[in-house]
Amino acid sequence: MFRPLALTLLCGVALSGCTQLRGHQGYVIDADLVNSIQPGVDNRDSVRQVMGQPTISAQFGQGDWYYVARDTRNFAFSNPRPVQQSTLRVRFNDAGVVTAIDRMGLEQVASISPEGKKTPTLGRERGFFQDLFGNIGTVGAAGAPSGGGNGP
Repeated sequence: MFRPLALTLLCGVALSGCTQLRGHQGYVIDADLVNSIQPGVDNRDSVRQVMGQPTISAQFGQGDWYYVARDTRNFAFSNPRPVQQSTLRVRFNDAGVVTAIDRMGLEQVASISPEGKKTPTLGRERGFFQDLFGNIGTVGAAGAPSGGGNGP
């Protein structure tokens, strides 16, 4: 009596690790709010009131605002993979008035494949002990310029 119940419980726990996990990151896009923003009419303040703070704001140029939303899926301990992404770019002119709203999707997601556990670099190969003890004797060595500035 106890053994079938324990076996059923164990199978249920084991199978729950295979459940697909869903995740959402970023902005929750409301189509009505996005469609209410009009180029040439709205400015930075009105966009902030309607849509809130942007996910990312551009550091150069006109200061475009980006609203990013991403849905991901993964099993147990695997890395999440994006299944849908929506990016809204609100472009402003120098006066802070909206000039355009661009919509981008999952095609903008870059796939990066790391190469093992080591980043390839150019130059000589150094081992652990060379990195650890390589600078011993080089500080204040003969012929090296001194940092004191009190020389002749």
